Amino acid sequence: MVLLTTSKGTDKTLAIHDSKSGFAPRWVEYCEAKGIPYKLVDCHENDVVRQLESCRALLWHYSQSDPKDLLVARQILSSLEHSGFVIFPDFRTAWHFDDKVGQKYLFEALDIPTPDTYVFVERDRALEWAKNAEYPKVFKSRHGAGSSNVLLVHSAKQARRIIRQSFGRGFSVYRPWQNLKERFYKWRSGTSSTLNLIKGGARFFYPPKFSRVLGRDRGYVYFQDFAAANDSDVRVIVIGEKALGIRRWVRPNDFRASGSGHFSYDPELIDQDCIELAFQCARKIGCSCAAFDFVRRTDGSPVVLEISYGFIASGYDPCPGYWDAEMNWHEGPFNPQGWTVDLVLKQASIDAST
Repeated sequence: MVLLTTSKGTDKTLAIHDSKSGFAPRWVEYCEAKGIPYKLVDCHENDVVRQLESCRALLWHYSQSDPKDLLVARQILSSLEHSGFVIFPDFRTAWHFDDKVGQKYLFEALDIPTPDTYVFVERDRALEWAKNAEYPKVFKSRHGAGSSNVLLVHSAKQARRIIRQSFGRGFSVYRPWQNLKERFYKWRSGTSSTLNLIKGGARFFYPPKFSRVLGRDRGYVYFQDFAAANDSDVRVIVIGEKALGIRRWVRPNDFRASGSGHFSYDPELIDQDCIELAFQCARKIGCSCAAFDFVRRTDGSPVVLEISYGFIASGYDPCPGYWDAEMNWHEGPFNPQGWTVDLVLKQASIDAST
């Protein structure tokens, strides 16, 4: 039996899940640049706990689109956290990752401002609600990133059709036609290659493995009030006591900003009240890393649409600086992935000294 201990004198080598994607390459670069001892481990292997015997903490940027991650990441990380092992992402940071249903209840429980959201696990109650609801509403699957699986519902008739399918054959978590339209949009705007567009066509016949792991979304339905008159959203990423942000504009003739490819890094366009609210929300949740997506209600107040612990690292490299928790602006280059390493090392040191 392998026992992971938190006693004094434990080796403080940092473990990093060996991956060519996500945060992992930048974690490795940061550790090498700073002389931080680290060990690459394969969290998909049966003996992952034994691999961690000489380590004090684990960093694993698991993905909602990696079928192996979907099967074991939360289970392994939660098991390690139970033993007192320091992990990133920890439970409070990531239990709600890629789970919009979970986020609804999290926001309501912590009084985090968000558009009114309606989740039903009974078909008849959903159909009854749809008769009297005001439209448009936004339909979402609990899974999906970059505005995938998000539809604007204009009428009760359309809502009823969605509800019947949700409680019938359900929806595939990967929708090839919607995905192909996304790829075509990006190809036409010059942000994606012709090869990527062709791959989208092939997905009609060869869906990605993660969709087979997740199966079909069924047995529930999720609607959210539509925040009208927003031509953009603001994404604020909080890591510890630091925050960075971008503004993203919606697609032409659409209502979605996430994944649009049209954004600005100008700090003057990042609303200060969104940054302040992001810090407040992160403290309430108790998370170490969180990307918040903000839009505004008709009264002008900011609301959180979604939260995610992960993000595409290269998309934020052009940010010209960051804010600290006192709302001071720090101009110049920075390393968000390095911040997560520093947070984990600090937590490991605190635990090891107790």
